[in-house]
Amino acid sequence: MTINQPACLPRRRACLALMLPLLASLGLGQPAHAIVVDAAPVLERRVKAAFLYKFLGYADFPAGSFADATTPVSIGVVGADDMAAELTRIAAGRLVAGRMITVRALREQDLAQPLHVLFVAGEDNARAARLLRAANAQLTVTECDGGLRSGSVINFTIVDDRVRFDVSLDAAEKKNVKLSSRLLTVANRVQKGAT
Repeated sequence: MTINQPACLPRRRACLALMLPLLASLGLGQPAHAIVVDAAPVLERRVKAAFLYKFLGYADFPAGSFADATTPVSIGVVGADDMAAELTRIAAGRLVAGRMITVRALREQDLAQPLHVLFVAGEDNARAARLLRAANAQLTVTECDGGLRSGSVINFTIVDDRVRFDVSLDAAEKKNVKLSSRLLTVANRVQKGAT
C-alpha cells in the first residue's frame, strides 16, 4: 500500500531532526525516536520559540523602552497561540538582562499596546505587512517569504532543511534596536539598504 505524503513532510522531518541539538541546549529536546510525523509542525514551532527566546539576549532595546528597572521584557505572538504557550514555558523563571519575560498571545486588535518583541505567524505577506504597520513593537519577527520587505527586523526561513533567519539592519535601525554582531554572524542573510 502506498501512502501519499505531502512533499514538504520529509523536508520538515529533516529540518526538525537537525534542530534537536538547539532544543536540547534549552532543555527542550526529546529523543529522536519520539519524533513522529504528526509532531513536525509542533516541533517547528518549538524551534522558532527557542530562537525567539535566544534573540532577546542579542538585542539591545532603547533606554526609554522600560518604565523602570523592574519592567519586564514583553513578547507578543499573533496567530500562533501554541507558540505563545511554548515561549511562555521556555521563558518561565528566566531573566534577560535582569528582567523577567512576559509572553502574550495577541489578537490583531491588541497590537497598539507597546511590546519589545512581536512575532507574526503565517505566510501571508499582505497580512504580515498590515500587522507590522499596526504594531507598537520594537523587534518584529515574521515567517513569510516577504517578511523583511514588509518591515520585519527578523524573518524565519527554511534553508537546507534548517530553520534559519534573515535580518534587516534598516528595520532594526528604524526601531532603535541594536542587534549584536554575534547574532548577525549566524544569520542566513543580513540585509542593509534596499532589497
